[in-house]
Amino acid sequence: MFPVARAAQSLVARGVQHTAVRQAHRKHEPSFHDKYGTMVLLGGAAMFSTVWGYVLTQLKIEWGFSPIGRITPREWRE
Repeated sequence: MFPVARAAQSLVARGVQHTAVRQAHRKHEPSFHDKYGTMVLLGGAAMFSTVWGYVLTQLKIEWGFSPIGRITPREWRE
């Protein structure tokens, strides 16, 4: 069984070597993410900040989470 395992290992190693050599000789063309990835990320962060900045400053939001002192109980009606 040992010679079979060694042969399989050499086949795998040879395949990896061939793949590495093939990729090393290929010219690298920049993908969409290489060209525009940073700009898309910064644009999304700016949009996120703008929308939440508007929401937090312009809408009338009550930030006190405790209802004590703001809610008075009504009389019970029977």
